[in-house]
Amino acid sequence: MWDYVRLHESFVRAALEGQHGTFAQGDWAALLGFHQEQIARMQHERFIHLTVTMFVATFLLLSLGFALVHPTWPGLALTAVLLGLTGAYLVHYFRLENGVQRWYHLANRLSERAGRLGASYEGAAIRPWGLPQR
Repeated sequence: MWDYVRLHESFVRAALEGQHGTFAQGDWAALLGFHQEQIARMQHERFIHLTVTMFVATFLLLSLGFALVHPTWPGLALTAVLLGLTGAYLVHYFRLENGVQRWYHLANRLSERAGRLGASYEGAAIRPWGLPQR
């Protein structure tokens, strides 16, 4: 999964930097459409991992409660395994979330190149484009 995120992000960044040649405005719109498809896939992946993370965390809390009331080695082992899984899922979900956030900024840059109306929100600043001049 992380190779996919990294490779797609590097492809889009290279296109924005002109490493894939020059693009016409319609080509930027097509690339934006492709990128938005990838964002939709990542959002689905993120939702699935959030759901799994919540279920694993719920079972962790249930097993922890059971292990506190009835301290047995299998109950403690299950709690330790679920604690490790919950930690791994939280790290994975954190990385997915940050990847999607970076992709949103790339989508804004592609939108600007495609000649659409919009704004960039990088660096705690708003930079609009495509607005009519007053």
